[in-house]
Amino acid sequence: MKHAEEYRDGRVAQALAARIAGEADPAGSYHFMEFCGGHTHAISRYGIEDLLPEVVRLIHGPGCPVCVLPVGRIDAAIRLAERPGVTLCTYGDVMRVPGSRGTSLLRAKAAGADIRMVYSTLDALRIAEAEPGREVVFFAIGFETTTPPTALAIRLAARQGLANFSVFCNHVLTPPAIQNILDSPELRRLDCVRLDGFIGPAHVSTVIGTEPYAFFAEEFEKPVVVAGFEPLDVLQAVLMLIRQVNEGRHEVENQYGRAVRREGNERAKADVAEIFELRRSFEWRGLGVVPYSGLRLKEKYSAYDAERRFGIESLPARDNPACECGAILRGVKRPADCKLFGTVCTPETPMGSCMVSAEGACAAHWTYGRFRDRAGRAS
Repeated sequence: MKHAEEYRDGRVAQALAARIAGEADPAGSYHFMEFCGGHTHAISRYGIEDLLPEVVRLIHGPGCPVCVLPVGRIDAAIRLAERPGVTLCTYGDVMRVPGSRGTSLLRAKAAGADIRMVYSTLDALRIAEAEPGREVVFFAIGFETTTPPTALAIRLAARQGLANFSVFCNHVLTPPAIQNILDSPELRRLDCVRLDGFIGPAHVSTVIGTEPYAFFAEEFEKPVVVAGFEPLDVLQAVLMLIRQVNEGRHEVENQYGRAVRREGNERAKADVAEIFELRRSFEWRGLGVVPYSGLRLKEKYSAYDAERRFGIESLPARDNPACECGAILRGVKRPADCKLFGTVCTPETPMGSCMVSAEGACAAHWTYGRFRDRAGRAS
């Protein structure tokens, strides 16, 4: 299949749904977590949950890199941007993530801070080249997918001798977060977060491959199926997971063979390994402090590390106590369970990060799922 429309064929989707219904045990139950914001968006956009039998439940995980960034790191970025002579470059959706006390990068920009939206790390490099009198800092966030471009920018800055460029690194790793969820007391205590398998991330897996998931499949006996973003991809992944559960298997399977290889992208992994090293710990929104889950610049490239250059501290900061974003990221609650959802919290006035990014569970549910909620209440 060559065109995206062919991965969205309604007749094929109905046929896959029929096979899922036929193979799912009507007396059993299946709980699968998708660990990718792209999957969360596709599930809501195409109404995939409506095609599944009641015994199959899809649970949203912490697969949105904007959503998992803790409040303290947002506050630190705002304080950095407010320094005289500093230009902070970041992606557009990060600018609207609420910090503590109702702040955000967007509001800091309106108050006079030099914060600029960019589309790539190279945009930030160009600004540093064009404005040598400014300290240009790139606010780097994301999973393994966006880490190689940051590594490239740092290498280019070193090659060009750009002394006014640095990176505030907030890159995090997917496998430690999956392990954190599987190790969590909530998973052991509460049936509402029971997990029988994972729909593995797509973009992340194009970089790291499928090998890193083998540990979870074996150690926790949870099957993993790496899947593409299209509705037929997700439905096929669900069918593959059901078959594994029914057969008592817990293996790593690759549904997204057209883009993901077992070994991943060796060049991208080598680029990241040259520039970055593991932090001993890093805080995730909703998950707390996760050991060896974040990256920082190696000593060789410390001149481009904004945390060292500016002495950045991430001070403790609490989320809005009424916001359920943390519980939603853990799969404990759904967007509609939050009292703020759809009232004071909307994409125009987000109270939590899950409503900001298009890949956030609350934003996806606001755009698509809430209409089905109304239909269900009406019936």
